[in-house]
Amino acid sequence: MTEEKITRLRIQVESYDYELLMASTNKVADLISTTSSKNCIVKKLTTFTLPTSKRSYCVLRSPHVDKDSREHFEIRLYKRVIDFHYNSDINIFDLLAESNLSAGVLYHVAIP
Repeated sequence: MTEEKITRLRIQVESYDYELLMASTNKVADLISTTSSKNCIVKKLTTFTLPTSKRSYCVLRSPHVDKDSREHFEIRLYKRVIDFHYNSDINIFDLLAESNLSAGVLYHVAIP
């Protein structure tokens, strides 16, 4: 009887666009779950939300006159984490590298 090595893998997904982030998160989760149904590699798959980071900028409308007239801009960075346990005999990094993931989304892969 062979003993399986179970490893935990965490993928952090970040984007400025919320819809693109949700589509990418669902795509990665579906990719992992469909692969696990073929090879039985994933034991537990969870997706959770991290707090949104906001950066506000205040800009003068006119640099020479009327210093009280200002515009405010805000950039939001949305974050999700996909955490799962898998059989370490199968290379999950090749699976993620070969998949067609969305541009505009930053992926961090870590083994905690």
